[in-house]
Amino acid sequence: MPIHIAITRRVRAGCEAGFQQALREFLQTSFAHGGVLGANMLVPLPGSDTREYGILRTFDSAQERDAFYESPMFKAWSERSKPLTEGDPVHRQLHGLEAWFRSPHTPPPRWKMAAATFLGVFPVAMVLNLALGPVIRSWPFLISNAVFNAAVVALLTWVVMPLISRVLHPWLSSERS
Repeated sequence: MPIHIAITRRVRAGCEAGFQQALREFLQTSFAHGGVLGANMLVPLPGSDTREYGILRTFDSAQERDAFYESPMFKAWSERSKPLTEGDPVHRQLHGLEAWFRSPHTPPPRWKMAAATFLGVFPVAMVLNLALGPVIRSWPFLISNAVFNAAVVALLTWVVMPLISRVLHPWLSSERS
């Protein structure tokens, strides 16, 4: 199962251009590491007063993630970035909706995420009710509900939501609300 990580750093005043160039170089080199499925560089919007930069990175597995962060390449990047930044980097693993709707820009409004999720949940629940319902209807309520909901979650996580977020990406990432 892919692992999505967001790492952000606060850049020292006056070091923004140097850090952005170093981050761009590191981002490009980091694809040489096996198990990296994708990455996006996060930079502040032009004219904003924030100095927070980051990377959203997707790994093939937890083992690949751990190997990447223990690699000499990542350790060299950490040393290179220290004089350009303030404090320690903030690492966050993304889950659920955050991972489905991850974006190098501002995340979509919650109403768009809710609408996209509804477009995934509704047909999955309908199809599972028709296909799985007759089989599990006679089971004890708690067990049948657990099986049904586990099937919904599994289909949403690995099949439906990745497809919906890809298909709806232009709408989700548009500036219009």
